[in-house]
Parts: sequence; structure tokens; C-alpha cells
Amino acid sequence: MRSIVKSSTPTNEAGTSPNWEELTQKAPEPTQLDNIKSQLDLVLLALEALAGIGSEAILKVAVELNLESMVADRVALWRLRQSNPLRKGQGGRKKLDVEEARSLVLISCHLASQHQALIRRAVALLEQMAEQNREPHTIALLGDYIDRFSNTYGDRMEDAENLSGAQLTNLALKLLIDLLFYSSPGGHRRLWLALLDRAKS
Repeated sequence: MRSIVKSSTPTNEAGTSPNWEELTQKAPEPTQLDNIKSQLDLVLLALEALAGIGSEAILKVAVELNLESMVADRVALWRLRQSNPLRKGQGGRKKLDVEEARSLVLISCHLASQHQALIRRAVALLEQMAEQNREPHTIALLGDYIDRFSNTYGDRMEDAENLSGAQLTNLALKLLIDLLFYSSPGGHRRLWLALLDRAKS
């Protein structure tokens, strides 16, 4: 039976979450967190665009992973995502701390694993289009994903007006391929290390 006593470290029924422990072995520098915030928000945006994931699904996973202390409700989630420095608007923005970043990594990878079949199908279609030298837009699943991603990015991000349609398409497809890796066992480690690596640049 799950304990009603909350620990400061997210736990599962067996004690300290092994996934959480793996993410504590390598910590970002404070100066890296802005880049990490941006990357995490984009991963969630790609999941939204592909699988129609909304805040309710994110909050449900937070409860399943015992991370509700980090992501308690819609407002808390909105404030975490608004911490992305690329986002439009300043209202509600807060600094993302390392524990919150780790929580979003675990949530993102859990969501990706839940939708792994869809992600695999989309990536397989992308490979098929490349082999046939056809544009991804010509396949409904990929076309809908690219359109939703581009439209949502345009609505939310400050730099959207500086990006061409081709650049947004390339970003969407890169994130789609990334999601395939994050949906696999150990995906949380892959994402965390990728975030740390990209934050250096």
C-alpha cells in the first residue's frame, strides 16, 4: 500500500525511485537551466502536437510517478512551462529548479512511453517518405503533426516570427525522432544527458 507520508524525494512503492536517483548523478550548472527549460518545453510541445496530450494527462502522470509535489495542478504546470525563456509573455514566469527539471524529464519520458506505438509509426512513415523522396506533409499523420507543432510554436514562442516554415518543420521532425529514443527503456537517462549536453552550447 502506498504511504501517505510524502518524502522530499519522489518515491515509488519500493522506496526511492531508481529513475530519480539516476538523474541525480549528474547535475546541471545554474547557468545551464535556461537552455534546459527551453528544451523540455519543446519535448512536451512535440508530444502535445503528435498525441494530443494536454495538461490533464501530464498531471495524471505526475500523480502516478509521485511527483505531484513538483507539479501539483494546472497553474503550477503552466508556471513551470512559462519558465521557458523562449515563451511569449512574462506573467507567471518563475525560475525552474533542478528538481522540477528532473520531474519534467520523468513525466515527459513516461508520456512518450505511453504513446510509443504512435511515435514508432510516425518515425517509420518519416523513414518511408525519405526513401521515396516524398515530403512528410503528404502523409496525414505527419502533416497533421507538423501543422499542429508549427501553429502551437507560433502561438507560444517569441522567436517564431524569425523561423521559416521549413525550419519549424525540421525542428518538429527532429523532436519526433528524439521522442522515439525517449520513449524506450532508459529514455529518462537519454533525455537528461541530452539536455545537459545541449545546455553547454
